[in-house]
Amino acid sequence: MNAALPTPADLQAAFLARGYVADDALATALRLVVALGKPLLLEGPAGVGKTEAAKTLAATLGTRLIRLQCYEGLDAQSALYEWNYARQLLHLRAAELGGQGGVTDEDLYSERFLMARPLLQAIREEQAPVLLIDEVDRADDAFEAFLLELLAEWQITVPELGTIEARTRPHVILTSNRSRELSDALRRRCLYHWTEYPSRAQELAIVHARLPGVNETLAQQVTNAVHALRALPLGKPPGVAETLDWAAALVSLHADHLDAPGIRATLGAVLKLREDQLLAAPTLQGLAAQAAGHQSGA
Repeated sequence: MNAALPTPADLQAAFLARGYVADDALATALRLVVALGKPLLLEGPAGVGKTEAAKTLAATLGTRLIRLQCYEGLDAQSALYEWNYARQLLHLRAAELGGQGGVTDEDLYSERFLMARPLLQAIREEQAPVLLIDEVDRADDAFEAFLLELLAEWQITVPELGTIEARTRPHVILTSNRSRELSDALRRRCLYHWTEYPSRAQELAIVHARLPGVNETLAQQVTNAVHALRALPLGKPPGVAETLDWAAALVSLHADHLDAPGIRATLGAVLKLREDQLLAAPTLQGLAAQAAGHQSGA
């Protein structure tokens, strides 16, 4: 157990101090990652703070964040290590020019020429890092099978160097936007938490935590507007990141409330598809009119 974080409430407070508003369920799940040494699968729509949760956990624990960004075609080799072929070639040429013969495979395939990628880096850390395997749903089944073996054994084999065992077990966070279904085997290996869009109250708290000093009226109107937009059948609904970007853009324009000119000037901060902007236009016009009515009433 980590004595510095004995309760989920303490973890929530530590996250809030770093501008992240975590609910009870997420704080408990993250605490269990540390307490039990089990990976945590964070699943949910894009832009709800899954990646940021891992970053904040690393900052809270005072340890290194190591991130593996998954993509289609990612293989085990790319995630583990590479040999620095350019340095190996220079070494060979230098040996030839210096009249040194007999450069062996042991010389070329040694630690000095090994380039560790995220998974090998995580295994070799002296202090348990937070290993973020981001958007694991974008990788294919073969890589997922490799991850299962790694999460079970916490060791890898480099043919030229032998087996490398983990010095400490990393705190592992996997994220998924559910673009494809993950295997039952991977799910069984992990703790699980579904990360939903925050409530209005939670999102308002996030805006204040990340943008201290933001005008209260503007913060409330932006939060309400984003929730209204998420109720529409948008291609890319705005996440929390877009809420913060939108509020920050309006603050940079010295806005103290949401109005039609401000919406037009900053719409690209919250809606990233032209089709979504057209679909949302009537809703945004109504929100601007409502905000104007409140301003005139005030």
